[in-house]
Amino acid sequence: MSQVSKVFQLNRQGFNLRAGVVFAVVLGLLIIVGVLPAERRYFLTAIFGALIVAVSDPGGNYGYRMPRLAVVAAAGALLTALGFGIGGGAWGFVVLAAFVATLLGGLAVTYGLHRFIAAYLLNVWFIIALGLPTLISFQVPGLFGSGLIHTEPWKQALAWLVGSALWIAYTFIMWLARGRVTEPQPVAEIPGDISPRPLTRPIILFAVIRAVALAIAVAISFGLHLPNAYWMPIATIIAMKPDLQQSALIAEQRIAGTVVGAAVAALVLLAVDNRTALEVIVVVLVALAASIHGVNYAWYTAAMAGAILIAADVPHPSDLADEGRRILFTFAGVGIAVIVMFLADRLQKHAAKAAPQAPAQPAPAG
Repeated sequence: MSQVSKVFQLNRQGFNLRAGVVFAVVLGLLIIVGVLPAERRYFLTAIFGALIVAVSDPGGNYGYRMPRLAVVAAAGALLTALGFGIGGGAWGFVVLAAFVATLLGGLAVTYGLHRFIAAYLLNVWFIIALGLPTLISFQVPGLFGSGLIHTEPWKQALAWLVGSALWIAYTFIMWLARGRVTEPQPVAEIPGDISPRPLTRPIILFAVIRAVALAIAVAISFGLHLPNAYWMPIATIIAMKPDLQQSALIAEQRIAGTVVGAAVAALVLLAVDNRTALEVIVVVLVALAASIHGVNYAWYTAAMAGAILIAADVPHPSDLADEGRRILFTFAGVGIAVIVMFLADRLQKHAAKAAPQAPAQPAPAG
C-alpha cells in the first residue's frame, strides 16, 4: 500500500451518523434563531463557541461534565474579548499574544487529554478572533449588508457565551431525557497517545517551537495587512501536530487534510456569495467532520479546515485573485507546519537516543 493510500485509507466502521446529526441540529439552531436577533454580526463567534465547547465535552456523569464545560466557556469568552480587543491594534501585541496562547496550549498536554484538547481548540479560535477585526477595512458595503463584523470585545464575548450555553443546555436536556445516565463524549480523542505526562525538556522545547512558528506566521500575516494572508496562521495551527508524540502518519494526515480543506473553502467562497448559504455550508462541513472522525483523520481534518476557513472569511468577497492568494498563503502556512514537523521528528529521535539507561543500583546494606 502506498503512503498516499495509507493517508486516505477509510475505516467505514468508524462512521458516526448520530454525532453528525447532533452537531447539525445544535449549530443549525444558531442559524434559525439568528443568535442575538438582528445581530448577525455575532454569528461566527457564537457558532465557534458552541462547536468548541461541544468538541471539548469529556462525556461521563453530568456532575463531572458541567464544571469542565463551564470552564471552557468562560476561558473562551475571555480569549474572545482579548482577541477582538487587540486584533485591530499594533501587530506586535498580536504576535506576542499568539505566541503566549500557543505556548500555554502546548504545555497543557501535561494536564491530560480533555484539558489539552480544550486548550488546543481555544488556541485555534483565539487566532481566528485576532484576525476577524482586521477584515473590517476590507469589507465591501452591501455584499451581505453593512456591519458584518463588530469589534466590541465584550459583545463578542457574550455571543461566545450564548453559543456555549446552547450546547450546555442541550447536554442537560439530553441527560434528563435519558434518565440521568452517563453519556459518552460526543467526539472521540484525537489520534495518538496524549495521556498526562510530565513536562520533559523535549515536550517544552516542542511547545516553544510551535509557538515561535505560529508567531512568525502571525507576524507575516498582520505585517502584510492583507485579508488573504490571514489564512497563513490558520493553516499553520491546523496543520501542525499539537503533540510531540503523535505519529508521522497522523502528521501527514493533518497536512493533507489542511490542503484539501483550504482548496474546498477557496472554491466555495468563489462560487457562493450568499451569507446564509455559506453559514449552512459551514454547519454541513462540521456535521460531516463529526460523522467521519473515526473513518479517516485526513478527511476529518479537511472538513474541519474547510469549515473554519469558510467561517473565518464569510464577510470577505472573493474573486480569482483572492482565491489564488488564499491558496498561496495556505501553502505558506502548511510549509511552516512541515518545518515544525521536521524539527519534532528530530526532537523525538534525539530524545530516544539520549534516554538514560539507569544502571541497576545495589540494595543498601542493612
